[in-house]
Amino acid sequence: MTYEPIDLLDLDSQLTGEERQVRDAVRSFVEREALPKVNEHFRAGTFPLDLVPALAGLGIFGASIEGYGCAGVGPIAHGLINRELERADSGFRSFSSVQTSLAMGAIHLHGSEEQRERYLPEMAAGRILGAFGLTEADHGSDPSSMETRAVAVGGGYEIKGSKHWITNGGIADIMVVWAKLDDTVRGFIVDTKLPGFSAREIDNKLSMRMSVTSAVGLDGVVVPEDCLLPGTKGIGSALACLNQARYGIIWGVTGAASDCLTQTLEYTKTRHQFGKPIASFQLVQAKLADMATALSQAQLLAFQIGRLKEAGKLHWSHISMAKYNNARVALDIARTCRDLLGAAGITDDFSPLRHALNLETVNTYEGTQHMHQLVLGRHLTGIDAIS
Repeated sequence: MTYEPIDLLDLDSQLTGEERQVRDAVRSFVEREALPKVNEHFRAGTFPLDLVPALAGLGIFGASIEGYGCAGVGPIAHGLINRELERADSGFRSFSSVQTSLAMGAIHLHGSEEQRERYLPEMAAGRILGAFGLTEADHGSDPSSMETRAVAVGGGYEIKGSKHWITNGGIADIMVVWAKLDDTVRGFIVDTKLPGFSAREIDNKLSMRMSVTSAVGLDGVVVPEDCLLPGTKGIGSALACLNQARYGIIWGVTGAASDCLTQTLEYTKTRHQFGKPIASFQLVQAKLADMATALSQAQLLAFQIGRLKEAGKLHWSHISMAKYNNARVALDIARTCRDLLGAAGITDDFSPLRHALNLETVNTYEGTQHMHQLVLGRHLTGIDAIS
């Protein structure tokens, strides 16, 4: 049976031919190759690296970048890629997001032309995997307080410090590491095979189990001069990359929520109690109606954010509003769907609890709800309540 997402507002009717083509290609990959592997890898806490060539073949890595072997698709198509990937599991979308928006994005936004030509085509082809080393164990919401330092040495820079909660950290070939050089935050392309670089997998996670998450050590790692990203000029350079990734989250979580609601609708129509389907009970229908309405609002918000981005009118406050709203809505939907599935909902025969566990992380990383509320509050009032 062909998957049909819940789209009560018929937003897909607004898609261009190219956007439909991108959506259908990724959806087909998800149905054929991604979904069959999800439970196995979620249980094992592993990522299916054998699918990397197929992901690259679809043009997913660096999809929104023009040139350098990248697909160069528009914002809506980029959003649809994330929506379809996260319908399978947040681990797929997170893997792609770090490769595309954070690692490749940092090189594209802040790198030299030589760096772009050297790395981006190989990363687009999936032959070089990337990671993004910003967060530290004691510096999450306040990354500007990072303790990782870089100092100039003969012919390059020596980096000392550590990073934590780094997606793709243990499988990356390169990592964009953020460190303070002369008290200014700068980005460096670090080869993960260099002496002094170490990555330890965080393997006791109850969430994002398909995602490789690492604690990274940088014990006097020496990189050549040409590994400094010349366009990085403070913490704002890192945050610009994060906003690209947050845009993907805004779309991605609607895929997870749609998957939860689709499965739950089918279950409630076939599960009988007291002689009739539980979908016939008023309380169940009220919950289904509320979830469908909340999902429609989140989908509409994602589409409008995409159109603003397309028109060059996107503001950072739009990203904050949509990231915290859509992540919260998706998490609420996943939790409610799990409840409606009853005892069956705690098994991996159904996706809502797995999505809910993942969305607990998505709701936290790349800016917690509270941080994004304060960012939006600052925009509305002109008063900074963070510092």
